[in-house]
Amino acid sequence: MDRAKDREVKDGAIEKLVKLNRVAKVVKGGKNFSFSALVVVGYGDGRVGYGFGKANDVTDAIRKATEKARNSIITVPLKGTTIPHEIVGNFKSASVLLRPAVPGTGVKAGGAVRLVCDAAGIRDVLSKSLGSRNGINTVKATFDALEHMFDAGAVAKTRGKTLKEMWS
Repeated sequence: MDRAKDREVKDGAIEKLVKLNRVAKVVKGGKNFSFSALVVVGYGDGRVGYGFGKANDVTDAIRKATEKARNSIITVPLKGTTIPHEIVGNFKSASVLLRPAVPGTGVKAGGAVRLVCDAAGIRDVLSKSLGSRNGINTVKATFDALEHMFDAGAVAKTRGKTLKEMWS
């Protein structure tokens, strides 16, 4: 199932189901089915996390993935409604290119990258997924890119300049 479903929870978090997979283990008595779920949780203000959960029931798998996502939240630096600079994220054979875009462009991304950007609150971004089409690896490559993004305030401080001088 690759159809994305999102829910808004009472604390303002946006939960997006990226991938739900049914796995069969063949045993002597037949097949044992279990489920794995990949969930992205974001607050729309630059905070976003992902989690992967496995269980014998769909709801338990989604619940486990959501808990792991809430515990792995990172903060993404934003420049208005976009990202501060271009970056490439890699995980195994998946690569994701993220580029800033002018306001009004929207999220030009497909699949898992779009869900991560929507949950993080990134409204204008250009993206290209290269290599693997696996949703899990694409999400991890996207998070690799977002984790290595420079915060403009921190860079300006280390250079001894003001934020306005950096982004004039």
